[in-house]
Amino acid sequence: MEYVIKNSQLKVSISTKGAQMKSIRDKAGKEFLWQGSKETWEESAPNLFPFVGRLTKETYTLHGKEHHMGIHGFAKLKEFTVLNQKEDCITFVLEDDKDTRKQYPFSFQFCVTYKLEENEIIITYKVYNKGNETMYFGLGGHPGFNVPLSEKLTFEDYMIEFENQVEPMQIGMSEDCFVTENNRRFILTEGKYLHLKHNLFDRDAIILKNTGNKVILKSKKGKEEITVYYPNMNYLGIWH
Repeated sequence: MEYVIKNSQLKVSISTKGAQMKSIRDKAGKEFLWQGSKETWEESAPNLFPFVGRLTKETYTLHGKEHHMGIHGFAKLKEFTVLNQKEDCITFVLEDDKDTRKQYPFSFQFCVTYKLEENEIIITYKVYNKGNETMYFGLGGHPGFNVPLSEKLTFEDYMIEFENQVEPMQIGMSEDCFVTENNRRFILTEGKYLHLKHNLFDRDAIILKNTGNKVILKSKKGKEEITVYYPNMNYLGIWH
């Protein structure tokens, strides 16, 4: 089921499956969110919990017992319930069940809130440990945006602008997309720009740390741009 929140600037549709945004439209009706494709990527903006990335053989060991979990955790596949809703704000909640405890043996509550403030979408994650032992988890957002944002431009017309004076480090990844210890300095044009090219992602995602608190997806040839803020998150992943 999909729910809609809106204000004078934006209209956002969110599915109960994964509490995933399915559409972001401005007041002119322009769609900014990737609409999914069976040929490439069927999702649009999954929420990643309780793990981000791949586990070796989809397996991890906790307290001597093996558990199995697919890429980016299970939240994106689960049905959330709506905790509360207003015209411009909605909160979805996922709680542990028999299925999640097979993969992740913790009692938890995972809440995702979307709130509109003018032309911004504020996304807030809250994770509650309902048990008594230490609960290990990771989480992240995975929004896909329509690039080019204008029909007159191409993918290569766009860049990602970083904050001034950041010095990103790229996390080393193996050919099968697992983390290694071979991190290296990620060079930006003029110290702040990453110009988009399709072959940037030939080896899957680019994972960076030390990237500040925001990036801007923009083109010098177009008016539309998207700013993504990620305060208190230590890593930025870029993928297409």
